[in-house]
Amino acid sequence: MTVTEKNIRTIALRHFARNGFEGASLADIAAEVGIKKPSIYNHFKSKDDLFLAVYQNVAGRELEFVEHYLKPERMLDLESQLRGLLVGYKERYEREEDTKFFLRMSFFPPAHLLEPSLKLSLAYIDRMNELAQTLFLAAHKRELIHRDVTVEQAAGAYVAVLDSLFVEMLYGDYEHFEKRIDAAWPIFWRGVRNRD
Repeated sequence: MTVTEKNIRTIALRHFARNGFEGASLADIAAEVGIKKPSIYNHFKSKDDLFLAVYQNVAGRELEFVEHYLKPERMLDLESQLRGLLVGYKERYEREEDTKFFLRMSFFPPAHLLEPSLKLSLAYIDRMNELAQTLFLAAHKRELIHRDVTVEQAAGAYVAVLDSLFVEMLYGDYEHFEKRIDAAWPIFWRGVRNRD
């Protein structure tokens, strides 16, 4: 990737995150990069191509964040590790344009790019579920998970809690997020932890 292409992606991310697909202007992106609009086409075939390249890069960075949190070898107690990702995502959403863009586009992609956007979103969810399963498998071997709860159930329920918090980040505010996590977390944790 050339320096110009990297700059285009970085600035395009900011424009897509703040203005959405429709509101982002290739002319404005080019001007901020310091090139003319036709020069963008030397790096990207179209606005759609640029959007999908940005979306794919951002999805990769979001997965890196999740992978860091859900490593079985992080040496945190399981509850702190799992809850930490939920709270960490809220903090990340508040400060990172990557996360804002990724969540908004995962829930509200441009209509004409629904299929490729959905493919990226589902790949992200599938990978997150795999990471959660790896963590729960390690916890299951250490008898930290209730024997009646499968690794798949624990991971699926965890991703469902995270997904509901994503919705709260998009639509709510800090107070609503706190209410949601305070209600959902104890019930989830009581359901999966080993109580012996």
